[in-house]
Amino acid sequence: MREEIINKLNVIEQKEHVKIIYAVESGSRAWGFESTDSDYDVRFIYVRDKKEYLCLDEKSDVIQLPIDEVFDVSGWDIKKALKLLYKSNPSLLEWFASPIVYKETIEASYIREVIPIYFSQKKLYCHYQRMAKTSLKYMNNEKVPVKKYLYILRCILSSQYIVNDKKQPPIEIEKLIECELPSELREDMNKLLMIKKNSNEKKYVDHISSLDDYILSRLGERDLSSFVDGESSREPLNEVFRKVIEKNSDDTF
Repeated sequence: MREEIINKLNVIEQKEHVKIIYAVESGSRAWGFESTDSDYDVRFIYVRDKKEYLCLDEKSDVIQLPIDEVFDVSGWDIKKALKLLYKSNPSLLEWFASPIVYKETIEASYIREVIPIYFSQKKLYCHYQRMAKTSLKYMNNEKVPVKKYLYILRCILSSQYIVNDKKQPPIEIEKLIECELPSELREDMNKLLMIKKNSNEKKYVDHISSLDDYILSRLGERDLSSFVDGESSREPLNEVFRKVIEKNSDDTF
């Protein structure tokens, strides 16, 4: 499958006349709890030739292939990616934490170098808490979609990691469990993971009271005054942008 994904990326480069500088797996496969029928969520960052950034008619800053049952492939232009990094965008931060990398160039390393200075504890904590609360509606029924159960738990563990470690959490569920989940809950959590990995995406499970209690105990208002925001200046990002487009000036895409 990796070879097929890389072939798709090569086709995108040729068709769109871009250079893909970073491509990873996102979603459940990167998080470590894909189902038997999970699709492949491929995300990438691309750059156009320098002259494309020096004209009045701006091209789309997103490239997306038609979604099917197997693949969900989309990417952002370097300029869009850097603007979102300025806002400590959770999706972009997770892309750069993915354990499944399909392509990484030296240009991607320029981005990696500035990620820590734009990481906002407050924004990422609020993001994970908001995502968990949004999915709570699925907990109101007699049975719970196992996919949503794990989504909520991953968000809770990620927000706890930020509180305790003051840095970007790992995206792999097993690492989050090891760092944040109380030991007495791990057996129940591991059972839930095994069900997810051996079932389809639409699998439902009964409530697990220990995990329900844990989720509810970790949601709620928190004093965020001690949380640190990211860098306020865009200049480091401007420098990255200039380096990337200069490196790719007049390249054959």
